[in-house]
Amino acid sequence: MSAGERYWTTLPLGRDVTLLQHDANGLAAFSKPAGVLSHPNGPGEEDRSLLQASYDLENEFFEWTVPGLGAPQRLWLLNRLDSATSGVILAAADATLAAEVRAQFKRKQVRKVYQALVFGTPKQQVELWRDRLAVEKKAGRIRTAAVAGHVPAESRMSVVRASRKDPRVALLRLEPRTGRSHQLRVQCAKRALPIVGDQTYGDFGRNREFAKLAGTKRLFLHSLETSFDYEFRQARHAFSAKAPLPPEFSEWL
Repeated sequence: MSAGERYWTTLPLGRDVTLLQHDANGLAAFSKPAGVLSHPNGPGEEDRSLLQASYDLENEFFEWTVPGLGAPQRLWLLNRLDSATSGVILAAADATLAAEVRAQFKRKQVRKVYQALVFGTPKQQVELWRDRLAVEKKAGRIRTAAVAGHVPAESRMSVVRASRKDPRVALLRLEPRTGRSHQLRVQCAKRALPIVGDQTYGDFGRNREFAKLAGTKRLFLHSLETSFDYEFRQARHAFSAKAPLPPEFSEWL
């Protein structure tokens, strides 16, 4: 087994985290379960994160050692998901590649598709949502509001189907065109379509009722697919990854 192959087979993956795929340049996609942190925020949180390894918050990479591989191994995180959100998350085994893909995110050249179970049914099958959000970061926590804000947020919404178990619940396809903190959760809540299980912006009474029926309190928001083109080593490359919808979603469809 080559050193490159051993790198990917010896990753210290977090609980129930799976490596979806990686390309020859070292760009990788993982499927992160709900409840797992994108990265540890402090000491003692390594066991709850994407990789069970130390994390450099300033330079945004995981670091660990593998017997026989010599120098410490590193993996650069390229985007984040809230711990309560499941699905596709990206990383790179090369610092230069990481910088290029992060630039793609800043230029809004990365296509992201989410799916969410919501309470309610949109009036239209397809809508373009445009809002001005207010994002506040205080004491290490982020809160976003869809009123009196100055941060533009845009998402495309389309209805996938109504739940077969409960017609008051629907599955939506959400494609954010901007990447604001808690954007999809706030935009859904603003339109009286709170995401099932959202403990911050959702309908707390209906969340309790649904949790009893479903047997889970998770946030029903899933990063389904991520795709983009990127340049690396004087060549153009295409990358696409998809994380299947978790079974707890399918039970309601």
